[in-house]
Amino acid sequence: MPTPRISLITLGVTDMSRARRFYEALGFVASSASQPTVTFFRAGAVALGLYGRSDLAADAQVPDRPTGFAAVTLAWNVASEPEVDAVLARAAACGATILKPAQKVFWGGTSGYFADLDGHLWEVAHNPGFPLDAEGRIELPAPIAGDDDKGTP
Repeated sequence: MPTPRISLITLGVTDMSRARRFYEALGFVASSASQPTVTFFRAGAVALGLYGRSDLAADAQVPDRPTGFAAVTLAWNVASEPEVDAVLARAAACGATILKPAQKVFWGGTSGYFADLDGHLWEVAHNPGFPLDAEGRIELPAPIAGDDDKGTP
C-alpha cells in the first residue's frame, strides 16, 4: 500500500485568468506545465492546481452547483504572528475578502481567514506547536504511542 499523502489540491475556479493573476499576486509561481485551461503552482511539498469549476465537476461526475460553505479550508502556516497579518494584508490587496482578521486563538496561536476570488477559504496561521522546518513544512509532534509512521493504528 502506498504511503498516504496529499500531492495536489485542485480548486475549481470560474475565471482562470483572474484566478491565476490572484495567486501569482500572492507570490505563487506558475509551473511551465500550466495550460490555458489549468494552472499549477508549487506550494511547499504539494502542488496547487486551478481548473475550471464546471470542468472539474464534470471530471468528478458530480453536478456543478454552488454549495456555500463546503466544510474545507486550506491553511497557510507562517513562522510568526506578524507574518499572519502580512499575508492577510497581501491577500486583501490582491482582492481577497478578509473573513476573520488575525487574532489569538484557543490553541495558543494566531490565525485569520480570507476567501479567494472564487470563495475558497484560506486560514493563515502561526502555530507555535507546529514549527516550520527549513523547507517551510509544518513539523507535527511525534505519532501517538502505538501508531506506526504510516498513519495507521
